[in-house]
Amino acid sequence: MNEVARISVESLVQQQPARRGRADVSQLNSKKLYKRLRRNVGQAIMDYRMIEDGDRIMVCLSGGKDSYGMLDVLKSLQISAPVDFELFAVNLDQKQPGFPEHVLPEYLESIGQPFEIVERDTYSVVKEKTPEGKTTCALCSRLRRGILYDYAREHGYNKIALGHHMDDIVETLFLNMFHGGSMKAMPPKLLNDEGDVTVIRPLAYCREKELERLSELKQFPIIPCNLCGSQDGLQRQVVKGMLQGWDKEHPGRVETIFKAVKNIAPSQLADTNLFDFASLGSKSQGSSEWLVPNKECG
Repeated sequence: MNEVARISVESLVQQQPARRGRADVSQLNSKKLYKRLRRNVGQAIMDYRMIEDGDRIMVCLSGGKDSYGMLDVLKSLQISAPVDFELFAVNLDQKQPGFPEHVLPEYLESIGQPFEIVERDTYSVVKEKTPEGKTTCALCSRLRRGILYDYAREHGYNKIALGHHMDDIVETLFLNMFHGGSMKAMPPKLLNDEGDVTVIRPLAYCREKELERLSELKQFPIIPCNLCGSQDGLQRQVVKGMLQGWDKEHPGRVETIFKAVKNIAPSQLADTNLFDFASLGSKSQGSSEWLVPNKECG
């Protein structure tokens, strides 16, 4: 072996441990990420008693990273959970043009997950009923929710799992404050109006950026939404951009805002339905005379 070849071989041998080291670090980080997501989902389940023994849970899959991640983590937790529960995946095929109908069935079959694809042409309804230039989200969401509730009732599923995460909850809080004049978001657990189906959000303690990373690692077959995902100027996207800016400049701010959602002090706000301000320190009953117009003021 000549001197040049010998040096090249030695250089290659010296580089291999470094490459192996980087791979080991990447694998370790991946394990830490998954462990953190499992811990956060498990904590949310415990805090809100989302899942109990004998629950039949309908996991709603959209084909996006969040619902894929939710199913993956729930299946992992199901193995070691202290209670027995069923997971059944349901996807609503809304007949959007170009929707790849084969993707979800092939994926779910590959992981041995029981599922059903429910076909309803809500796309045509939404396009027909939504005025030109208006967003389709509200009507689309209402139709989708009704169909999923009906399916859960007909097939005996007492709980519906949705893939909303911490960022979704915080975004909704600001949307309602900015555009609805109310301070409300997405509760981690919700009983429907009829009282027969409970909606749970197991990803309530999970950040979107970590679910994005999980999706990359697991290589989930993502299906984009061509109905609402292609619309410009959505208010949610504006709020999302605002929060992402805050998150970049002030890491941890989104988590702090979510912590505030869990730490409400009604006496420090102004809702008379939540706190009795009227009788606070009062010596007499209130009078409606304060509302009588002053004649001098016209």
